[in-house]
Amino acid sequence: MSSTHQQIKASCLRLLARREHSQLELLTKLALKDFEEMEIQDVIDELATKNLQSDARFAESYARMRFNKGFGVLKVAYELKQRGINDFDLQAVIVENFGDEQTLIQQVYQKKYALEVELSLKERLKRQRFLEQRGFSYEHINALFK
Repeated sequence: MSSTHQQIKASCLRLLARREHSQLELLTKLALKDFEEMEIQDVIDELATKNLQSDARFAESYARMRFNKGFGVLKVAYELKQRGINDFDLQAVIVENFGDEQTLIQQVYQKKYALEVELSLKERLKRQRFLEQRGFSYEHINALFK
């Protein structure tokens, strides 16, 4: 093994010791340190083979963290795509932690707002916008307000 390979591996392990990273995140961070992309990818592949790096593990922990912070499926799916994760079952994480999406949106709503029977149209639209920006679908938002 070359010294560059060892440097890349050490950098990867330092990053992974702090938190899970996707392969794309590791590639991006190490490319900023002026390592060659091919060498970085070789090290990442080696770490993935040894199960020291896992995109599935990253996606699950990232999704759980974002759902716990009150974000919806649409937003979390978009953020995972930005991090190089295209095919991940977010519903499984929701079911495991919240039961279903409707329960998640109710928890987020109740944490932010008191339950009021009568809302003005302006206030209802404001609250719907908040939930939309959090990444919840129109279907779940409308079900919440019925």
